[in-house]
Amino acid sequence: MADRLMLLDTASLYFRAFYGVPDTIKRDDGTPVNAVRGLLDMIARLTTEFEATHLIACWDDNWRPTWRVALVPSYKAQRVAKAVKNGPDVEEVPEGLVAQIPLIRHVLEVAGVAIVGAEDHEADDVIGTYAARANSAVDVVTGDRDLFQLVDDEHEVRVIYTARGMKNLELVTDEVIVAKYKVLPSQYVDYATLRGDASDGLPGVAGIGEKTAATLLAEYGTLESIRDAAQDADSGLSASVRSKIAAAGDYLDVAPTVVTVVPDLDLASPAEVGAGLAPVGGDARDELERLSKDWNLGGSVTRLLAAFDSYA
Repeated sequence: MADRLMLLDTASLYFRAFYGVPDTIKRDDGTPVNAVRGLLDMIARLTTEFEATHLIACWDDNWRPTWRVALVPSYKAQRVAKAVKNGPDVEEVPEGLVAQIPLIRHVLEVAGVAIVGAEDHEADDVIGTYAARANSAVDVVTGDRDLFQLVDDEHEVRVIYTARGMKNLELVTDEVIVAKYKVLPSQYVDYATLRGDASDGLPGVAGIGEKTAATLLAEYGTLESIRDAAQDADSGLSASVRSKIAAAGDYLDVAPTVVTVVPDLDLASPAEVGAGLAPVGGDARDELERLSKDWNLGGSVTRLLAAFDSYA
């Protein structure tokens, strides 16, 4: 089997698991375990179906990095539950999910899944760095469109998109992005910058939506070229669009840096973090089975163990 590295946008997946699996699934003491179960089932299915040989659970060491907020203060501001002085802001997370995150991390560690984060960076940046450095095919598993910028058929990087649920997974390639958005993956950062993204607190350029952004990029190629044309009355760009681009100048100076995932973090290699998939044995297997019983994780642990056993 040829090597295939699977990179999980872990928070995206456990949020999806939390909302996709009934919260009536609980431990005896009433602690919900639906997100834990759902995530383990996702991993068992994904690694098997897409024939991953290596797996990294990429982690948000800071879901709202200070350097991104310094550039665009509204970045993810609507998700802040509590601002912390001299520390990372606390994200608004359902109470029932907060209680499960430490267990999610512990179960993944016991199962031998590599977990990697980076100080003051998001999981997206960890994913971007591993995708850029990979010497094999890469599958990025996420429900966020931000990571479409990484899609690259030539280098065998694709996205397994979970936004429509695990029953409707979408395999995103160059062709899919061109068909859906009318831009190339290499233009996706400029496209996202222009149209904005309310879910991330990115305002975009007022008056320029998805269709106009795609049309402009089809004609001019890059945001930089669009901005150059906006400063030239003879460029052929309409006065209305030139005015809108000019008015958004301060935002356009910084937004591409915010939108672009970091490709060059100083991270240990997949081999160094133990990303290779293998059966869980010995004390670790005993501990997983104990956790399964104590935390009512049921068949989810069984299915994960069976999936990993196939790598013997």
